[in-house]
Amino acid sequence: MRHGRWWWLWLAAGALATGFYYVLPADSLARNLSYNVVGLVSGLLILAAVRLHRPARPAMWYWFAGGQLVWVVGDVIYEYYQYVLHQEPYPSPADAFYLSAYPMLLVGLVLLVRGGGRRDKAALVDAATVAVGLGLVFWIFVIEPVAANASVSVQERIISVAYPAADAMLLALLARLYFGAAERTAGTRLLLTAVVLLLIGDVGFSIVSIYSDAGGTILDAAFLMSYVCWAAAALHPSMRSAGTVIAVRANPRIGAPRVVLLVTSSLLGPALLLVPAIGGNVLDRALIAVGAIILFLLVLMRIAGFVGQVQWQAGKLEDLAMHDDLTRLANRRRFEQVLGAELTRGRPYVALLDLDGFKRVNDQLGPSVGDQLLIAVADRLTAIVGSDTLVARMGGDEFAVLITDTGAGAARDLVRRITTALHEPLRSCGHELLVSAGIGLTDSAGDADAMEMLRRADLAMYAAKDGGEPFRWYEPELDRQAGEEAQLGAELRTALDTGQFRLVYQPIVELPHGRIVAVETLVRWDHPERGLVGPTEFIPAAERNGLIVEMGAWILREACRQAARWSAELGDDAPERISVNASARQLAHRGFSAMVADVLRDSGLPATRLTIEVTETAVFEGGQAIEALHDLRALGVRIALDDFGTGHSSLGLLQTVPVDVLKVDKSFVDTITMAGRHAVIATALIQVANGLGLTAVAEGVETAEQAAELERLGYRLAQGFHFGRPVAEPDFRGARRAHPVAGPSTAGAV
Repeated sequence: MRHGRWWWLWLAAGALATGFYYVLPADSLARNLSYNVVGLVSGLLILAAVRLHRPARPAMWYWFAGGQLVWVVGDVIYEYYQYVLHQEPYPSPADAFYLSAYPMLLVGLVLLVRGGGRRDKAALVDAATVAVGLGLVFWIFVIEPVAANASVSVQERIISVAYPAADAMLLALLARLYFGAAERTAGTRLLLTAVVLLLIGDVGFSIVSIYSDAGGTILDAAFLMSYVCWAAAALHPSMRSAGTVIAVRANPRIGAPRVVLLVTSSLLGPALLLVPAIGGNVLDRALIAVGAIILFLLVLMRIAGFVGQVQWQAGKLEDLAMHDDLTRLANRRRFEQVLGAELTRGRPYVALLDLDGFKRVNDQLGPSVGDQLLIAVADRLTAIVGSDTLVARMGGDEFAVLITDTGAGAARDLVRRITTALHEPLRSCGHELLVSAGIGLTDSAGDADAMEMLRRADLAMYAAKDGGEPFRWYEPELDRQAGEEAQLGAELRTALDTGQFRLVYQPIVELPHGRIVAVETLVRWDHPERGLVGPTEFIPAAERNGLIVEMGAWILREACRQAARWSAELGDDAPERISVNASARQLAHRGFSAMVADVLRDSGLPATRLTIEVTETAVFEGGQAIEALHDLRALGVRIALDDFGTGHSSLGLLQTVPVDVLKVDKSFVDTITMAGRHAVIATALIQVANGLGLTAVAEGVETAEQAAELERLGYRLAQGFHFGRPVAEPDFRGARRAHPVAGPSTAGAV
C-alpha cells in the first residue's frame, strides 16, 4: 500500500474508534482504556511518520508526539486513582502531566509558524487582533470566573486557570497559523483542525464545569478526534515540507471570512461593555478598556500597513508601466511623458535608432543571445550619453535618446559618437557581435508635440536606413515622400484588387543558336492614368508595406498557369523552365514554401520546370529565408541567385544557399567587349559556376558582339534586349532564326 494512503485510513479508523468509545458503558474501565489506546497510537504514529517521511525539520513532530504521549501518561495516572485507589482527586499528579503537554505542543506550533515562510507583519497584526479580542472573551467567561471561585482551594484555582490560559496561548498561535502567508497544505489543515478540536474540548469542559453540573463526556469526542488529527497530519506526505519550504504567496488575498473575523474580533472589546453582568466588576472593565485600546492600536497598525502596501504596489506598478522589463531603460510611455515635459521648457532633440541585422542574430543564435545583445546596446548607449540623458527602449530593437539643453551641433556630435560606439563589437552570451543602426534625428521646430517629434524621427531613421547613411536629419521633404508612398500604397492595393497588373516574359536563350529555353517573369502596372508603370517604381513600395507577399503569390500563380498552358499548347517549342522572382519579404514569410507547393499542385506545372530567383540581399541575413529555399529545393524547384557579383558576400553565400543558377549582373556584361581588364570578372564568374556545377546566365545582353564574347568565354545561357524584350507572348517558334549570335549589332532593333 502506498504511503500516501495511510493518513486517510487512520482518519477513518480514528472516527470509528471514537464512535466505538460511546458504545461502551459510561465510566467503565473499558471505555477509559479505549480512550488511552487512541491517544497512545496517535503519539506512536507521529513517531513512525517521522521515520517514514523523513521531514526536513523533524523536531516539531517530536514535540507533538511528546505532547500526545504525556497526555496518555496523565490519563493512565488518573485512571489509577479512579479504579485502583477509588479516588477522584483534583488537582492530582495527572494534572501535572496534562499541563506539561501544552508547552510541548506550543513549542511544536512555534516551530511550524516560524518555518512557514517569510515574516508577514500583516499576518502578525491580524493574529494579534484575533488573539486579543477572543482573549478578552476567554478572560470574562472562562478564566476570571475560575480564578474568582472562592469555594475551592488556591491550588485548585491555579490549576483550573492554567488550562484555559494554555488554551489562550494555543488560540494565539492558531490565529497566526490561519493568517500566515504560507500556502496551506493538507498536513497544515489537519494540524489546524487538531488544535481547534483541542480548544473546543478544553473550553467546553471549563464552561461546563463552571456553569453546569452536567458531565463533560460528550466533549471526549473532541479530544479523541484531536488525537486522531495530530497523527493524520504527521502521516500525510506533505508533512515533509511543513515548517520549512511551504510556498509563500507574495501578497495573500484578504478574503471575506478573514475580514469578518478581524472586524468581529476588533469589536469584541467594546461589545463586552454592553454585557450587564460586567458592569459591576472593576477589574473586568479595566481589562476590557486596555484590550479595546490595544485593539484600536492594532487596527491602526493594520490600516497603516495596508496603506503602505498599496503605496508600494502603486510604485511598483508605475515602475513596471514606465520601464522596459529587459533592459530596465525607460519605455515608450515614459519617453513620451518626459519629452512632453521637456517641450514646455525648451527645444529638445530626439534621436531614434533601429538596429541592423538584429533579426539575423535572433534567428541564428537564439532569442537569449538577442536579449543579451539588446541589454549590451542599452548599456553602451547609457555609457555614451551619460546618466543625465534619457535613453528608452521603444520596442523590439528600437531605441530613442532625448537630447536636451544643447544645440543642433552638439546633438549631431552625440549621434556621431553613438554611431561610432555601435561599430565596436558587443559581447552577448560568449559571442562577439557587430551591429550597426540607422538613426533619425529631429528637433522640435514648428511647435511639434511629442508624438510629432517621434514621427519625424521615425521618418528620418527609415530614410537613413534606405539610403545607407549612419544618420539622417528630418526635413519636410521626407513628409512629401512619405505621403507619396502612402498614396502609392493605396493605389497598389486598388491595382491588385482590380486586376491592373500584367505579366510579361523575357526570354532566356541558349548560346550560340538563340533557342529560347526559359523565360523570366516580370510584372508591369497598367495604371489607368499613367499608363504602363515599370517595377522599379512600385516594387520597393510594395516591399516596404508588405503588399509584396500577396502580389508575389498572384505573380507566381499566374506564371505557373501560363507555363503549364504553353506546355500543353506548344509541346517541344514551349520553354523548359519559367523563372519567378521572390523578395526578401516573401522569403521571410513562413508559409512561402507551402504556398509554392500549392500553386504547383493547382497549376499542374512540374516543380522541376520552376525556378525561383532571389537576390543576394534577400538571403544575406539567413534564418527563415535560407530555410525556405531548402524547402523549395526539396520540392524540386531550382534556385537562382539574381544580380550575382554585386552583393557584399557573394562567394560566401554559395556555401549556405542551395543554388542551381548564377545570374551574372548586367554591369559585368556591358563592358565585356572592351579590351583589358573589363572581361576578367565575367570570366572568373563562369569559371566559378562551372567549378561548382552551377548554371550561369548572363544578364543584360544588348548586342550580338556581347553575345559572341560571352559564348567564347564559355557562357551557354543569356538574356537581354538583344534576344527579346519582355512581352506577354514571346515567339518561341521563331526565336531560333531571329537572333544570331554573330553579326552586326541589333540593339535598338529588338
